[in-house]
Amino acid sequence: MTQEAHVTHGPLTTETGAPVADNQNSETAGVGGPVLVQDQLLLEKLAHFNRERIPERVVHARGAGAYGTFTVTADVTKYTRAKFLSEVGKQTEVFLRFSTVAGNLGAADAVRDPRGFSLKFYTEEGNYDLVGNNTPVFFVKDAIKFPDFIHTQKRDPYTGSTEADNVWDFWSLSPESTHQVTWLFGDRGIPASYRHMDGFGSHTFQWNNEAGEVFWVKYHFKTDQGIKNLTAAEAEVLAGKDPDSHQRDLREAIERGEFPSWTVGVQIMPAAEAATYRFNPFDLTKVWPHADYPVIEIGKLELNRNPQNIFAEVEQSIFSPAHFVPGIGPSPDKMLQGRLFAYGDAHRYRVGINADQLPVNRPHATEARTHSRDGFLYDGRHGGAKNYEPNSFGGPAQTGRALWQPFDAFTGGTGNHPAPVHAEDNDFVQAGNLYRLMSEDEKERLVGNLAGALSQVSREEIVERAIDNFRQADADFGKRLEAAVQALRG
Repeated sequence: MTQEAHVTHGPLTTETGAPVADNQNSETAGVGGPVLVQDQLLLEKLAHFNRERIPERVVHARGAGAYGTFTVTADVTKYTRAKFLSEVGKQTEVFLRFSTVAGNLGAADAVRDPRGFSLKFYTEEGNYDLVGNNTPVFFVKDAIKFPDFIHTQKRDPYTGSTEADNVWDFWSLSPESTHQVTWLFGDRGIPASYRHMDGFGSHTFQWNNEAGEVFWVKYHFKTDQGIKNLTAAEAEVLAGKDPDSHQRDLREAIERGEFPSWTVGVQIMPAAEAATYRFNPFDLTKVWPHADYPVIEIGKLELNRNPQNIFAEVEQSIFSPAHFVPGIGPSPDKMLQGRLFAYGDAHRYRVGINADQLPVNRPHATEARTHSRDGFLYDGRHGGAKNYEPNSFGGPAQTGRALWQPFDAFTGGTGNHPAPVHAEDNDFVQAGNLYRLMSEDEKERLVGNLAGALSQVSREEIVERAIDNFRQADADFGKRLEAAVQALRG
């Protein structure tokens, strides 16, 4: 049977056959508001996506991890009431899992791919998970597009292989990806090791202080080892010779006592400035230029202890952006809003409903006190205690104080709204800025990497559409890329 025999025609539908009106924008409470649970297409897509592979992670399957400490180096109490950030010198135990995104559990480490940078703080107020990447931006800005994006990075359902046509068809039709693609095909697209790359929270998060004042923040982790990258040629050799190169490097460095570390900083935006900022501050495809909001150092992160069992402590480790502590919360970032559901749902499916109570995941500086019982992996820790609230038998009760402050009121009808557009928002401006910051050698390597990938695409209209996105970011960028692709394609 040929591939063409599987092609279907007609409108896109839900799993139950209802036509889909908008597959680009999730439903929000007014323009710029939080995502609504009533958007069943979004929930259906994310829930289905999380269950597509058994048992390894759908994304970030290939990973390595280590324990360490986070130490506060600056007073940030005027911005957040989080206790683990409450005084200079305070230390908190952490677990950090690095990963590639697209590869499966047996894939090589030295590949061109974003790297996951997922950090679990074992605080006295519960675990705080910061689930980020080694890039400050991402390919899409709305979680409703995430399953489609990852499908293009995974194996084609007909060929069983990853296909350049799928990758570039999606990117060329999703111009908001231009900024991240420029990052990915630049020098930092293939880190030499997990130790020699930066990390980012990527999303915008809320900090709130004891007075209830709100600040929007972005996290930065600057490697103290210095940035080191691999060229495409070097990575190709290393991936074949040592598929475990990054995992091995991290483990052996810690065994030698060469503990990797990162300087931790934040960009801080007073909440009142968000509405009029020149870029949408909640758009995951955009950065906040440092000239507008400088990075303020707040701490040191050090990794100093290897896990003893990879399966128990790395494969079964789980991270969710929804794991907040008092003083820290979400923002209206539409990708983050979707991840608040998707990550927990993935772990409940993949590891089990009690995954949070496995040794690597459970709180280390406090204890979990819930009324949840039973299910896969349940250890009977509650004994005969009552399992409801409120009760008259001394059970845990609510505090009455939310972890984060409510968002400002949003107005307008519900609907599949695109994100608000700010004064300088478009899909290309920051990709162009990034290109113009590069040296001539960096530009040559970027164009060469992109041309090598685009030359593998079979359909000319996809190539032309992709080049046009880079041309809109910067005319010289597009001109040089077009010439390089033509040279390779003859």
